Amino acid sequence: MNKRTGFAAGACAIAIAGAAILLPSAHASSEHEQRGDRRTESRVLTPDAAARLGTALTATLGNGAAGWYYSADAKQLVVNVLDARGARSVEAGGGVARIVPNSTAALKNAAQTLKATASVPGTAWSVDPRTNTVSVLADSTVTGDRMATLNRAVDDLGGLVTMKRSAGVFRPFDGHHRGGQGMAGQGSDAQGTGGQDQGGQDQGGQDQSGQAVGGVSGGDAIFGGAVRCSLGFNVDVAGAPAFLTAGHCGNEADTWFADQNGTQQLGTVAVSTFPVADFSLVTYDDAATQPPSAVDLGDAGTQEITRAVDASVGLQVTRSGSTTGVHEGTVTGLDATVNYGNGDIVNGLIQTDVCAEPGDSGGALFAADAAVGLTSGGSGDCTSGGETFFQPVTAALAATGATIGAPDGADPGASDTAVGDEPDMTDN
Repeated sequence: MNKRTGFAAGACAIAIAGAAILLPSAHASSEHEQRGDRRTESRVLTPDAAARLGTALTATLGNGAAGWYYSADAKQLVVNVLDARGARSVEAGGGVARIVPNSTAALKNAAQTLKATASVPGTAWSVDPRTNTVSVLADSTVTGDRMATLNRAVDDLGGLVTMKRSAGVFRPFDGHHRGGQGMAGQGSDAQGTGGQDQGGQDQGGQDQSGQAVGGVSGGDAIFGGAVRCSLGFNVDVAGAPAFLTAGHCGNEADTWFADQNGTQQLGTVAVSTFPVADFSLVTYDDAATQPPSAVDLGDAGTQEITRAVDASVGLQVTRSGSTTGVHEGTVTGLDATVNYGNGDIVNGLIQTDVCAEPGDSGGALFAADAAVGLTSGGSGDCTSGGETFFQPVTAALAATGATIGAPDGADPGASDTAVGDEPDMTDN
């Protein structure tokens, strides 16, 4: 089964022009000093407050803004601007200003040029406000004529683009098993809590007696045919229970189970989108199922998920998947395009330095109690590292009409923008 549907909805950030949380001033980091950042009253900020301030300043600056990111070490908002006038506005607002050569419009145009002239399998690119460039990655399969094509495109774009090689091969991170000999809970244990116990007992949907049961959380293993993936987030669709996972997983099978033997059916694919985007919505077959709005943390228990947010560069995130368990990292780029080969090109992804491996596909990317993304694919593994890309969860919610983490029937909306204690967080 290869169910591919069109995708028109993209992640839509909500501009919240609220007042930032103001905490004691801090000295600029050495990183900022080396880059010539301008500051007078830059403030120590939480990621939440930085997001609100970044959104407000970007709206005020208009075309004079060139992206922003959160410096987790210094706990400051760094805003790229094109001139001294913009820098003064940022400083007056409490951010750290960087005068940069490339506007947001120029970077978006560069990304479109790459799409038109250098759509080479094994490549990826995303906008990186830290370098004020479009960051291009070429995996180990890009050689010969393909590498020459990519080099020409990058050279033509000059200072708008930076390029580096990835040691691995870009691929979606679904896993495969045969009959009852699946891989669940037997993945890598490097740099994290390791594979989770996904034996399929009392996981959710219906057991063999036909009674509704609960317990399938984000990061838990799900099985469809010969494919093993990971559940992303449990959601609600017009009062009916469902869950999100990767679209390339949903393309592989119509029916998904909590166990690799296929005795505990969870639900049926309602929407599956891959390529272009990478998400699918699976509705629970038993409407009485009450799955938790939570992510599995292995031995550390679970993390409640109460809302969905848009990613921002510098945001510290955590991933849970059925092969490698729980791993942490940072968002490194936004609006990423990844060419997995065979015509499978996915746009609008979140780029991170979080590791993942086959079987982790569809698993949850989150920040505290906020859902951020669904694992798509990447390169490397949890021993050697690499890059991993995620489908923004806000785009999946908007496209499917689903909601996430609605307590007591409340509807938090499809794209709240907060991480932590605050209600709102936007991308840049």
